[in-house]
Amino acid sequence: GGCGVPRLPLTAPPLSSLLGDREAGEMGLAAVPGRQAAFREGLAAAVQYARAVGCPRLHLVAGRVPLGADRAAVAGEMETTFIENLKYAADLLAQEDMIGLVEPINNRITDPRYFLNTPHQAASILEKVGRPNLKLQLDLFHCQIMDGNLSRNLETYFPLIGHIQIAQVPGRHEPDSPGELNFPYIFELLESLNYTGYVGCEYAPKGDTLEGLGWLRSYWESRGLQHSGTGKAAE
Repeated sequence: GGCGVPRLPLTAPPLSSLLGDREAGEMGLAAVPGRQAAFREGLAAAVQYARAVGCPRLHLVAGRVPLGADRAAVAGEMETTFIENLKYAADLLAQEDMIGLVEPINNRITDPRYFLNTPHQAASILEKVGRPNLKLQLDLFHCQIMDGNLSRNLETYFPLIGHIQIAQVPGRHEPDSPGELNFPYIFELLESLNYTGYVGCEYAPKGDTLEGLGWLRSYWESRGLQHSGTGKAAE
């Protein structure tokens, strides 16, 4: 407690509470009808952890269409639940000066039952929620699989973006591994849009993690930047 960070109670539930009951097949709770109380409990725990480690952004994981349910039949109720939970979360996070993020996850490869799967759906929901401290977590891997059109999507949804994640498609490895995406172009596009947030490396390294960061060193060199090993250079 000497660093001024509040101690966490020993009984605090794990941060994965925002993901729900993984053993029961849950992947998030924010849009799942009937799980509002569990969502609020998980959010409270996540805020405690985020406060302790100085993390200003939390991914509010939407969740899956219930097993056996038809997506179209439950979509309305799930969106209503999602909007109510997001409003609650936004008000709570505003007190902590934190930002809530929603991330579309593709349902073609990664998670067939995930509720939130395109940036268009996310933007529509964020508009209905209407809270400035809720943003879009845009994972370009998922976006490419669902829609492609990355340049236009980045430009269109740029005002909503609070965090960006990257991985090559379809292997979900390093940005310079074989695949569909031209990441040097995408990075320059983000620079031209004056993106100042973080780019999360949401990929599985093909081998050694440090060796796998060669793509970043190459990009720095192509932009005339010196590799300093500091976080500032990575931004």
